[in-house]
Amino acid sequence: MKFLDEAKVYIKSGDGGAGSVSFRREKFIEFGGPDGGDGGRGGDVWAEAVNGLNTLIDFRYQQHFKAQIGTHGMGRNRTGANGGDVTLKVPVGTQIFEEDRETLICDLTEEGQRFRIAAGGNGGFGNAHFKSSTNQAPDWANPGLEGEEKTIWMRLKLIADAGLVGMPNAGKSTFLASVTRARPKIANYPFTTLHPNLGVATVDGQEFILADIPGLIEGAHEGVGIGDRFLGHVERTRVLLHLVSAQEEKVGKAYKTVRHELEAYGEELGEKVEIVALSQIDVLDDETLKKKTKELAKACGRTPFQISAATGKGMTEVLRALREIITEANAGSSEKIAKTPKLRHRDMASDEEGEVDDNA
Repeated sequence: MKFLDEAKVYIKSGDGGAGSVSFRREKFIEFGGPDGGDGGRGGDVWAEAVNGLNTLIDFRYQQHFKAQIGTHGMGRNRTGANGGDVTLKVPVGTQIFEEDRETLICDLTEEGQRFRIAAGGNGGFGNAHFKSSTNQAPDWANPGLEGEEKTIWMRLKLIADAGLVGMPNAGKSTFLASVTRARPKIANYPFTTLHPNLGVATVDGQEFILADIPGLIEGAHEGVGIGDRFLGHVERTRVLLHLVSAQEEKVGKAYKTVRHELEAYGEELGEKVEIVALSQIDVLDDETLKKKTKELAKACGRTPFQISAATGKGMTEVLRALREIITEANAGSSEKIAKTPKLRHRDMASDEEGEVDDNA
């Protein structure tokens, strides 16, 4: 399955059905009066976050979604049927924007979360609705209101607890493959990883999700290399694991290059909690390892972990450090939610009962 994290979609909600102009005509009833029914409401367009999807590839093959129109009203006070809704099934973590790609409509971060992105038009009133003591035979009815029509952009940001960042060939994919069941492509050349990968890591019986993104090089925020288009997939993480390859000639410079790209990207990536690790240490002798560790510590301001996915050295320690930060962050979020006063608000997926008909 191809990975696609951005898609352009055209949507249209259903038009409301027209009201009916009809008069009751029965034998021996001289003044039957109006009995035209109201038109049905047009269908809505919804977006729903579902489990089991991690790409927007489905919207590459279907890009137009239209809800059903409402049925017209009929005589004998028969109201038209409402049009059927259309639901766009999207992965958890999908953001939906207006056509300008900047105005956020909704951000679906939880499974089962729904949002109505286009409301169907109300049905028109039939002539029976306009009957009064002074107008006992109205011969007009309202047409249904038109539905909404727009083009939207979908942007997927994967939901993960920890993100792997670093330069190409820093050992990110190897790290992911060694601690999870994910099987990313691994090879000895730059940009082996062309799209993000997810995996579930387990340490001391606890699980958390890791996201591996393509490597960053100098000028990535300006589009150099693969650019920074995949950095959005680590925006939602609790912690970043910054891997610096021990095979780099200048590990301090490699660290600062990636840090500069993170800060240039914005979205508070530069302020996220970061764990730094010197990877692929199995290729170095003890003296060189000590020298490069010292150089990297000077660049990042802390003592980095020393890890080797090939031998397993230091891997458990790094996973435990990641787990502790994630656990603390999750506990802090739960505490914050518990202290937040409960306000009455309208849920995004609330029903539309009691809605006033705009066609009056």
